Amino acid sequence: MINLNKATIIFSLFALSLTTSCSKKEQPMKMNEPRNIRGVVSYNRSFNDLNKLHLDAAQKIGIKPIDNRDDVPTSSKKLSLVETCAAYHLDSLTHSLPYLVPQANNLLNSIAQNFQDSLLTKGLNPYKVIVTSVLRTTHDVKRLQKKNVNASLNSAHFYGTTFDISWKRFQKMEDPKKRPLESVGSDTLKMVLSEVLRDLKKDNKCYIKHEIKQGCFHITAR
Repeated sequence: MINLNKATIIFSLFALSLTTSCSKKEQPMKMNEPRNIRGVVSYNRSFNDLNKLHLDAAQKIGIKPIDNRDDVPTSSKKLSLVETCAAYHLDSLTHSLPYLVPQANNLLNSIAQNFQDSLLTKGLNPYKVIVTSVLRTTHDVKRLQKKNVNASLNSAHFYGTTFDISWKRFQKMEDPKKRPLESVGSDTLKMVLSEVLRDLKKDNKCYIKHEIKQGCFHITAR
């Protein structure tokens, strides 16, 4: 009897350990395990390229400014269509049009893809950046000036070289297996995005302005 009881207890403990081990492997929810998130020392100091730098770069590689939306050469090889994709989300545009010169379009895709890769490397759940403004016509800027004091008739947005990415809002991506994913705070996402932008800026790929009131990074391809 004593030996049988011992055997029963040992078997029960072994079965319990197997059950616990299996439950760990079948986690129902993907959890964040953040690591190596440093951001930048100061957003305003790190991303403070003056409008003149943006404008000079835009005039070198961009299109000629357009007065009205009807005049946008959408069929031209000089412009690439910007639309929501696996890499980023295009916001509902009210004062701009979804077009960029190829060089700026490539830069946007690099930022968006590098951001997602960085989230994965840092143990964070996937998100997309949100593009809030792209190509503007003269008429668009005149309308925008009524709402945004930063809108200027001397804007790099005229040339199809410049776009804005929100640092307040990000789009949460779905898990392929439809598991519920834990949310990541916008402050953390902004820090990761700032690291991506800092590296591209150091590589002389772009000029960047951290805009506080508009809650976005104003970015011009070089």
